[in-house]
Amino acid sequence: MAVLLTGLVVLAPGCDDDDDDTPPPEERPEEGARLRVIHASPDAPAVDLYAAGSTTPLVTNVAYGTATQYLTLEPGEVAVDIRPAGAPPEFPPVFTTGTLTLSAGEQVTVIAAGLLNEDDADETFRLLALREGFGEDQAGQARVRIVHASPDAPTVGIDVGNDGSVEVDSLERFADTGETGVLLPAGTALQVGITTGAGDTPVTAFTVPALPEGAEVFVVATGLLERKPREEQGFVLLPAGPEGALGLVRQNPVVYALHASPDAPEVDIFSGDTQVAGDLSFGELSGPIQVPPGTYTLDFFAAASGDDRPSGAPAASSGTPELAAGERYLVVASGFLAPEAGVPGFTLLPFAEAFLEDPVSAKVRVVHAAPGAPPVDAGPLAQDGTVPADAPVSNLAFSQATVPAGVSLPPGTVTLGVVPTGAEDRAPIARFRVDATPFVGKGVFAVAAGALAPEDDQPGFQLLVVDTSEMPWEVSPVRPQP
Repeated sequence: MAVLLTGLVVLAPGCDDDDDDTPPPEERPEEGARLRVIHASPDAPAVDLYAAGSTTPLVTNVAYGTATQYLTLEPGEVAVDIRPAGAPPEFPPVFTTGTLTLSAGEQVTVIAAGLLNEDDADETFRLLALREGFGEDQAGQARVRIVHASPDAPTVGIDVGNDGSVEVDSLERFADTGETGVLLPAGTALQVGITTGAGDTPVTAFTVPALPEGAEVFVVATGLLERKPREEQGFVLLPAGPEGALGLVRQNPVVYALHASPDAPEVDIFSGDTQVAGDLSFGELSGPIQVPPGTYTLDFFAAASGDDRPSGAPAASSGTPELAAGERYLVVASGFLAPEAGVPGFTLLPFAEAFLEDPVSAKVRVVHAAPGAPPVDAGPLAQDGTVPADAPVSNLAFSQATVPAGVSLPPGTVTLGVVPTGAEDRAPIARFRVDATPFVGKGVFAVAAGALAPEDDQPGFQLLVVDTSEMPWEVSPVRPQP
């Protein structure tokens, strides 16, 4: 800190380096100005900050998602050079700020925003210098200054409570809600919705941790909407209090429910009294269901008109695992409502979306959700029409799935065969003709569903292919060849 403060003295115009009688800034805070930096540029590396023209760093290794402590400066003009962390002082700055004039007693937060590797003037790297002036404290409240710093997000609305009532309207990119801050309830986790457009269409939501009463906090919306929420550059909230950043807040988890129970009718799905999906029949995928992180019990009722929870007992209920912020899940409703002995009953099978990016092949995760089928091997057929012993899918039992990152499938059409594990005769019990070309660069779930020996109107054995590459996800059936 002594080195940092010594470096900051260089920023003061007319300062004599040889004046040993000048007390250090921390001993005269009433005369100084205070400045800190929040790193909110999603593609910028960790950086070192220098006073313009100085060879002594003010602060080192400021990484994305972090904030420096407040530094005390001499009042006057300030300019800062930014270099990659660890670069020598003679390395050319990747960015130099404009001159900022600071007054005695003033407090300023500088936010590094935008994309360092982008030339588009609407998205490129910049520093937002925000002079602080939070309003007076109110009992049970915290003051929050919201900054829109996402390089690819449009003008947004802020729905405090995520209840459909937009408190902050038309917040433009690289703008903020004003220096006095917005009053928010303190002491409890808070739901915050992000909307867009004239109709305040919901985009996503966050669970912001409880803020202390009287807190003065910046909340910076940053990251890229086009990226997946779990990715490092995904759209996030970055809260920063007087002591530094409070950690990235990722988007609330999103769940898609897939109806894959062979003997279940059309269903309505409720979580408590809230309907999360309606009129869902076999092979259909719900829309995105976004909920705060946590565990939930989903109740399944025979589909009925209206959104109110039926008064009777649900046809089936099942719990979810812990749903984590930033994640997207496929929850497969499978098993039989009326199972025979030894056959799985109705259950939920949850799988997090975790596909690796692969621009030259499709990434496929196979899910065994056919309750009457034994463990199976599956893969492209050999020339003799059998499933090879070294098939990429091996000994996959009901409720199980292949690796989360997905198995690579090259572009082109291939015939996939399914055979019971351990069968001496490797002739497939089902064959599927699949063209992987449309899914190159994407991640898809291939859910084996239906009944091997269907009764009455039960759906037969088939693949339900869920494309996760765009929101909302989509499902399409692939039926076996005759």
